[in-house]
Formats: sequence, C-alpha cells, structure tokens
Amino acid sequence: MKFVHLHTHSHYSLLDGLPKIEDLVLKAKSCGMDALALTDHGSLYGAIEFYKAAKKHGIKPIIGSEVYVAARGMRDKQVGIDDKRFHLVLLARNNRGYQNLVKLITVANLEGFYYKPRVDKKALRTYRDGLVALSGCLSGEIPRAIAMKEYERAEQLIQEYKSIFGEHFYLELAHHPNIKILDDVNQRLIEYSRKFSVPLVATCDVHYLEKDDAKSQDTLMAVQTGAKLGEGDRMSLAQDDFSFKTAEEMYAEFPYPREAIENTQAIADGCSMEIELGKIKLPHFEVPDGTTANEYLRALCAERIGRRYDPVPENVRARLEYELSVIEKTGFADYFLIVADMINWAKVHGISVGPGRGSAAGSLAAYVLGITDINPLDYDLLFERFLN
Repeated sequence: MKFVHLHTHSHYSLLDGLPKIEDLVLKAKSCGMDALALTDHGSLYGAIEFYKAAKKHGIKPIIGSEVYVAARGMRDKQVGIDDKRFHLVLLARNNRGYQNLVKLITVANLEGFYYKPRVDKKALRTYRDGLVALSGCLSGEIPRAIAMKEYERAEQLIQEYKSIFGEHFYLELAHHPNIKILDDVNQRLIEYSRKFSVPLVATCDVHYLEKDDAKSQDTLMAVQTGAKLGEGDRMSLAQDDFSFKTAEEMYAEFPYPREAIENTQAIADGCSMEIELGKIKLPHFEVPDGTTANEYLRALCAERIGRRYDPVPENVRARLEYELSVIEKTGFADYFLIVADMINWAKVHGISVGPGRGSAAGSLAAYVLGITDINPLDYDLLFERFLN
C-alpha cells in the first residue's frame, strides 16, 4: 500500500504552512513512506534544508513549488485585473527540472512580482523541461474554471497545460468532504481525464502534520490576512482536514479512482535528482583564447601592479605571489576576475562604487586589480581573512 505526498507545505509557506522541515520528513518516515515532496507557495526557501533532512533520514526528496500563475502575462500589473492568479504545483523530476524550477522562481520574483511572485504560460513553456505539473487545488486555473461552470474554458486549459508539459501533466484530486464544491470539481476532472488522456493524481494539500494542529495553522492564516479568528468570512482552512495522512488513511478515505493514489508512487519513482553540496560553484569568466583563468588573473595583476606601485617593492611582489598561489589552489580566479570586471566597468562608465572591499577585504590582489582602493599593506590587513 503505497502513497507519496506530492503537495506539501512547510513553515516556508509563510504564515500558511505550519510544519518544520525536519518534522515533515520524520512524519513521512514514521508513516513508512519512502519519498516526499516539498511544494511551498511561490518559493524554494526550504529546498536545501529539505534535501539534506530527507537524505539524512533515508527519504527520497522531491523538490517542488506551488507556483502562482498570472491571469495574463506575468509582466502585466494593472490594478484590479492582475491581482488575480492561480496555483500550479511543479515538481522537479531531475537536475534539469530543478534548475528550471530555480529559473521560474527567480523570474517570478524579479519580473513577475505583483502581490505574489508570478509566472505565466510563456515562462512555463520556456522552463518546462524536467518538470512534473499538477493542476492544483481549488485555486488552480482548471479547478477554478470548473467551479465557475466554465466547462469549455476548463477543457481548453487542460489541453493548453498538456501541450506544455505533455505526459508529465496530471489532474489533481484532493478529498475534503466538507468543501462541497470540491466533489463536483473532482467528478469533472475524472471525466476530463478520460476524455483528454490526462492521468489523475491524489493529494492532501498538507498544511500541518496532525489533526490537532488545525487551530494553530488557522491562527497563522489570520495573522497573514490581518483578520480576527472570530470573523466568519475570512480566508481559512478550518472547514476541513489538511493534515499529513498515512497511506492507510488515503486508501480508506479516498472515494475516487484508485489509480490517482497509485500514480503518486509512479511520479515519485520517476523523480531522481542529486544536488552537489559542499562544493564551491562560481560563474565561468571568459578569458582570451589559449589562457586559463589563473593565467589571465596573473597577467592582469602584472599589467596593473605598476598603477599602484612605482617601483614595485619586493615585499609586495612576494605578497602578491602568495595570494595568487592561494587563489589558484582554492579555485577563486573566476571570482576575482568577475568582480574586477564589474568594478572597473562601473568606474569607466562613471558609476559610483564603494570601497570595494568585499569578501577579500585584506587582499593585495584586489587592490592591484582595482576592486578596492584600500591598500591592505597600509593597514596591516591580512589576506587570511578571506580564507576564513
């Protein structure tokens, strides 16, 4: 009896999700589950913490996000129109999918932010590789259309999302019997699943671990919306159970096709990614043909040292050689080249920069390259601070 939670919120769904990452993972382990997805709202804040915790406890981590899809384009920000948005659950199937998910969350925040970080269909098409998409809760675009009895639009949307994600698009079914409209929506989704050959998947939309946690989570939402607990028309999940259910509970309570539950394990089995941790990853700096980053860094320092010292004292040459040897051993040549390029471009174009001390505050190489105008030898600044 297998079931995997693929729509799960942690406390990184700010003022909405209640569980802490470690507690989520331990709950999955105690329920005998071998995989778990994390899908916080519009973010990947908990991704690395979740990845580490899941690996630590022998659970396969599936990194995802419940993204916000703009009603129009994500760059449209017209008052009274573009505050409308829809939920869509995205899961990384592989490393490519994780990279694309990072891209989507980045553009959602930097380009699409309007009340919430938003993506649009164009962005989804651009960064769809390696992703699984679930149609979402009642706030999803397709369920919302069904709930509004816009059935023709719902069918068009299903075909549109299928054209984006292909066989990796699923219609999401969640069982919350006290939300009356949900059963009607689910029945339509089951019908559309057969009509358009789109598979079903079961979720719980987990916002807390135990049933007794519902009141605490409801308090969080009241804080988020600035409402009082006694108000009857405020946003709330209190009308039903959004706890972390066991596989046994899912099979016993889920009234829809069993395949939707079984597909959770199939999706989990199809997800496989590894995040390399503990290794420094820096952008690549393009250097002239025939040279390496280390060689080019040395050449720049040799070219520019005369701008700082004339003549160049031997103790300066010795200090610079020491620093360059350390930079070479630690793989930071690209870092110095990138920062030097940025700072010097700014200076040439009349853009004010600060002291430019940065991470290498005591570096003579940074001084020679023009990153900083503070001579570390004048203040007995040590390069070792950078190493620490």
